[in-house]
Amino acid sequence: VQLQASGGGLVQPGGSLKLSCAASGYTLDDYAIGWFRQAPGKEREGVSCINLSDNSTHLGDSEKDRVTVSRDNSKNTLYLQMNSLKPEDTAVYYCAAGSFGRYITGCYLTPGWYENWGQGTQVTVSS
Repeated sequence: VQLQASGGGLVQPGGSLKLSCAASGYTLDDYAIGWFRQAPGKEREGVSCINLSDNSTHLGDSEKDRVTVSRDNSKNTLYLQMNSLKPEDTAVYYCAAGSFGRYITGCYLTPGWYENWGQGTQVTVSS
């Protein structure tokens, strides 16, 4: 069971990035997938999540209207599209899977709900 986040990089303020979260060893059905980020010296915070059992989503307050989550079933991959990026979006971004998605509706932006974590990908927003 592995998750791998990718797609980070250096982008100018106002730009966009699309991060990928690829799963191997299991299918993502019935899992909740969360996107989190952690900036230096700060706690890990939730960006968005989706419960793939009912397709419900939840977005962090600072990300509303700027991010969307999508899925490619054929590739067993989730995507996080981020637009209008700001310097304060600079962080290492992680995706994580939570099996709670099988049992309850909705999802949570609290890291403790997720038991499988991938390696992060660095996003730097700077001019």
